[in-house]
Amino acid sequence: MSDGSRYTCDDCGTGFRTSEATRTRTMGGLDPDAWQTLCCPACGVRVKTVFVGLD
Repeated sequence: MSDGSRYTCDDCGTGFRTSEATRTRTMGGLDPDAWQTLCCPACGVRVKTVFVGLD
C-alpha cells in the first residue's frame, strides 16, 4: 500500500494519507491479513477497505 495514496473523509472533509489513517477490523468476513479498513484520523468514520495482499 503506497503512502502516497490520499483520501478525503466524506463526513468531516479531512484529507489524509494512507499512513495517517486509523485501521479497524474488516466487516463481512474478509480476511484481516489481506484486507484493511482505513478510517479518518480526525473523526473515525470508515473511508475505504483496501487489499493489502497475502504474505
